[in-house]
Amino acid sequence: MSAIECYLKSCRELARFCSLNGWIDNASLHYSVDWESDYEVRVDIEFDELLMEGTGRQTERVSCFGQMRLYLNRNGQVIHSEIL
Repeated sequence: MSAIECYLKSCRELARFCSLNGWIDNASLHYSVDWESDYEVRVDIEFDELLMEGTGRQTERVSCFGQMRLYLNRNGQVIHSEIL
């Protein structure tokens, strides 16, 4: 797993792309690099938001998407991010 994918699967900022206050399905998370320089990467992100009912049963999947700018250190690790 790449450093970017690892970061995206654990960052709280992705919840801002959720429209119905559900959970992010990390198994459905995909990203593509839209632009990059030495220490910055802009990524397009897609994932499914899982909606649950009170009993804990999944009721629906909603497609979510957005863009983030990731700031990297010289080792390629994400040190900061911002929603675009």
